[in-house]
Amino acid sequence: MEIWKVGFVAMVLGLSILVECRVSDMYSSKLVHRFSDEVRKVRVSRNGEVGVVWPQHRSFEYYGKLMNSDLQRQKMKLGPQFQLLFPSQGSKTMPLGNDFGWLHYMWVDIGTPNVSFLVALDAGSDLLWVPCECVQCAPLSASYYSSLDKDLNEYNPSGSSTSKFLSCSHQLCELGSNCKNPKQPCPYTVNYVSEDTSTSGVLVEDILHLASGSRMAANGSARAPVTFGCGSKQTGGYLNGVAPDGLMGLGPGEISVPSRLAKAGLVRNSFSLCFKEDDSGRIFFGDQGPAGQQTTSFLPSEGQFVTYVVGVGSCCFGSSCIEQTSFKAIVDSGSSFTFLPDQVYDRVVKEFDRKVNATKASFEGYPWQYCYKSSSEVLPKIPSFTLKFTANSSFIVQDPVFMIYGSQGAVGFCLAVEPSGIEIGTIGREDLTDNNRLPLAPADGNSPNSLPAEQQNTPNSSGVAPAVAGKTPSNSAAPTSRGMPSKLYLTKLLFQLLLVSSNFRWSLHTFTL
Repeated sequence: MEIWKVGFVAMVLGLSILVECRVSDMYSSKLVHRFSDEVRKVRVSRNGEVGVVWPQHRSFEYYGKLMNSDLQRQKMKLGPQFQLLFPSQGSKTMPLGNDFGWLHYMWVDIGTPNVSFLVALDAGSDLLWVPCECVQCAPLSASYYSSLDKDLNEYNPSGSSTSKFLSCSHQLCELGSNCKNPKQPCPYTVNYVSEDTSTSGVLVEDILHLASGSRMAANGSARAPVTFGCGSKQTGGYLNGVAPDGLMGLGPGEISVPSRLAKAGLVRNSFSLCFKEDDSGRIFFGDQGPAGQQTTSFLPSEGQFVTYVVGVGSCCFGSSCIEQTSFKAIVDSGSSFTFLPDQVYDRVVKEFDRKVNATKASFEGYPWQYCYKSSSEVLPKIPSFTLKFTANSSFIVQDPVFMIYGSQGAVGFCLAVEPSGIEIGTIGREDLTDNNRLPLAPADGNSPNSLPAEQQNTPNSSGVAPAVAGKTPSNSAAPTSRGMPSKLYLTKLLFQLLLVSSNFRWSLHTFTL
């Protein structure tokens, strides 16, 4: 019986090898070199002839590309260079109110010399982009925004000595097949789920300035090459105050900042984002959280891990679980509230209505269907809302309601849940900040046990989902339509979400305030 048959076709400095194996004449596989004719044919079929530049065999470029790849692999084998990284101006994130769509923002420094940008955070998309060589961008003057004390910046590729355009032949250039010349700058377009909201321009590579250290203080610095969008044209919400100075995608895609930092061997392929009761927060790249944390696996969408989706086994009020309430959900702090698939929503709201001891009411301008009167800020007894996951872990929301305030104080409350209109649900930021299950730690994001994050996407949509949908009307503290982020009100405990892209695990934590 023939067990193994191995043939080495070519091997130069350990960099190139073609192996053919056969096991018991029943199964065989052929390993081909990355620059072989077979691989080139696959690349051409996907990207077109123009989008594929192939190094000549045994040329200087050929060995250079192999060496760069080997260096990256060695970095990964040796482990990450830093335990934690965060923006050079600090790990703090901040909400900037109605002018900026109630999203979370942070300052990042890019280029040489470094220029500061106030970017929105969105784990539902992958690309980092900033306004650049603007044809159609949002106003950058501080006078346009009530919460800014200095003007925002526009990125200038020629003003940074470390800036370079990505060519159409680069592996990260998805639109390379549309280029006339493989050496021209790579164009990009990202269409977001928010109506008519997009960014487009060309891809560039430059230095992202970061600090290293612990959650308590920085003790070093790092210069990380990242790929991002030179956004010359924005549309929709990006022209109306939402992310006027750019957006950082935190998704699992290869082009996202967490992915690029991990591939460079700087940190592990994970990040955390913490929120406090006052809606401020902190972000750490490479954070993997404490041992013993509860986890549930992320689920693929159409065979790929394109966003952070979890499987909910059942929905429960108190100790009573509702039949036929399993569904898939996007965990998304970029979305203010929770959305359930329509059939699950119907069962959940009817059970809530049956259990709550209050008179049903309606409040003009508020989107929820199940609202109730309340004579004071003291709520009637509200059953806790539990999402049970398929991995024997659970997520408890103690107060799954949103308070309604009038001129004299609280006048009512609403179950902060809406139908999604699609087969997948969303666990929104309001529920992510009101949980008291699992290990407890300080809420300032400085504890060794502190770590959460955010995300949003609709796997079946043609666009990438952003964490934005537009500005809230100035005369209302509540959102008036789905997906429009709002301030937090019922935040007594902080839900923590750790995203570990390398093994697609979802970790849950809480902090007492």
